[in-house]
Amino acid sequence: MKTLLVAGGIGLVVSLVVTRLLITWLTRNNIGQPIREDGPQGHITKAGTPTMGGLAIVIGAVAGYVISDISNSRIITRSGLLVMAAIVGAGLVGLIDDYLKVSRERNLGLNKRAKIIGLLVVAVGFAVLTVVHTPVHTTLAISRWDQFDVDLGTVGWVVFAVLLILGSANAVNLTDGLDGLAGGSAVFAFMAFTIIGFWAFRHPATYDVVHALDLAVVAAAMTGACTGFLWWNAAPARIFMGDTGSLAIGAGLAGLALTTSTALLLVVIGGLFVMETLSVILQVTAFRLFGGRRIFRMAPIHHHFELKGWPETTVIIRFWIIAGLLTAVALGFFYADFINTGAID
Repeated sequence: MKTLLVAGGIGLVVSLVVTRLLITWLTRNNIGQPIREDGPQGHITKAGTPTMGGLAIVIGAVAGYVISDISNSRIITRSGLLVMAAIVGAGLVGLIDDYLKVSRERNLGLNKRAKIIGLLVVAVGFAVLTVVHTPVHTTLAISRWDQFDVDLGTVGWVVFAVLLILGSANAVNLTDGLDGLAGGSAVFAFMAFTIIGFWAFRHPATYDVVHALDLAVVAAAMTGACTGFLWWNAAPARIFMGDTGSLAIGAGLAGLALTTSTALLLVVIGGLFVMETLSVILQVTAFRLFGGRRIFRMAPIHHHFELKGWPETTVIIRFWIIAGLLTAVALGFFYADFINTGAID
């Protein structure tokens, strides 16, 4: 438990300080976020707000993870290191995208193909190295590796892992449209994986996640880093996380889900991100199939409620509530499955 507290505490403090330094430096150099012209008109006033703040999340998480392991005389595991590498790698792709946006002074960074290729390199690298060099299970699972008798095999698991990382990264990226929405929701999700990792560590016979504690440390470090950043990102935001933060968060969530054998549970833990993504898919599908007709006033769905007249802070807080409730449901399911195993009889 001390290890998790140190990881979370260091991640929070470093992220809090680095974010403040970034705000000062970016403001001094007039590096700000361009705003989409087709977005809600109320967002025009946000033009010029410093971006690339996700860099502080990544730095805070890495510091929390490394310092926690060193201070507690623990050896960094391959699983934990690879999840952290996926976070850094995806964050780097996002950083390049954010830099191109601000340098060109318009809301166009990497094109879709370049961004997907960058994320593919990160996802494939993570999946292959994880399945070859760590004791990860290749079964399809919600909360335990042996929950179902479905083994994807090495190749199948790699393909599944790549798709999950790409989907998760893009889902968080779509959610990052209001001040603090993605960051606050991510705090709930990483807290869930901190609990799951620690619980698996305490019950090795049931879960057989060899590197469970180190994975919990990664999750705790990300929890603290996202919280520290949220201090400055909460409405009205002093800084945006940009793709640097959203892609890193998405990759981190997927990596933790895959290495703790809770890949399918991620759909509930990150249910808010799923909801945002589905709203875009439904909007695009309806627009193409029904001659330009729309289901929502604007997608992702948080913009729909903005255009209905909800204040931005109301949308954010209500969506945080949804994220928290979904996290509670996911943990409830996780514990209920543990009870069903008879492990506490």
